[in-house]
Amino acid sequence: MHGNVMLVTGGSRGIGAATAHLAAQAGYAVLVNYAADARAADAVVADIRRRGGTAESVRADVSIEADVEAMFAAADAMGRLRVLVNNAGVFDQPSPVAEMSLARIERNFRINVFGSFLCAGAAIRRMAVSRGGAGGAIVNLTSAAAKLGAGGENVDYAATKGAVDSFTVGLAREVAADGIRVTAVRPGIIDTEIHASGGRPDRVADMTPNLPMRRPGTAEEVARAILWLASDDAAYSTGAILDVSGGRSILP
Repeated sequence: MHGNVMLVTGGSRGIGAATAHLAAQAGYAVLVNYAADARAADAVVADIRRRGGTAESVRADVSIEADVEAMFAAADAMGRLRVLVNNAGVFDQPSPVAEMSLARIERNFRINVFGSFLCAGAAIRRMAVSRGGAGGAIVNLTSAAAKLGAGGENVDYAATKGAVDSFTVGLAREVAADGIRVTAVRPGIIDTEIHASGGRPDRVADMTPNLPMRRPGTAEEVARAILWLASDDAAYSTGAILDVSGGRSILP
């Protein structure tokens, strides 16, 4: 993988950080994106370097076009971009739809959906065979909430992830002949900081008794699925959405 770059958006914590670590172990040069927490991103980079890997961090808001272009320029400086992991996302406190503000809904869609579009577009311009690229892979992060709806809690978040599901399938069809595979991972309840960021630090513990496997997933379990989809082992997979939900997404 020497010289092949993987860009992980939202790579400073949780699933993104786990993906960055595994990517470095697989031989990628890893660009760790963050929006605000430079210390956490720098810690991921430092740990990768201590283990002999190559990594850099870059601040960018994925919903701002100029930030996205600067972020991809940083990836270009590291080598040839081969994988984009669209992981950056936000998750708000529970709220019924009737009480949601437009600002909240816009923030969810701006980062979770628009950011995925902007980053994918920048990646395609570099990867597409018709543009002189060598192909590559885009792996999107969706959620079991896309199928379950998150009624009474986070319908806006679920709706953004439903959009990511559709985006994954449509984009895969659009760029398949250009040497680019587009897939997604659909996590369930994963034990990461995202629940606390949404104002529910006890959410994982509260939901665990009702999960089919009676335990939450780990960030590394999701990251392993991402790395597989990005690898040549999944060379004939595009448009696929892989559930890593411990069976939660099949519940009624």
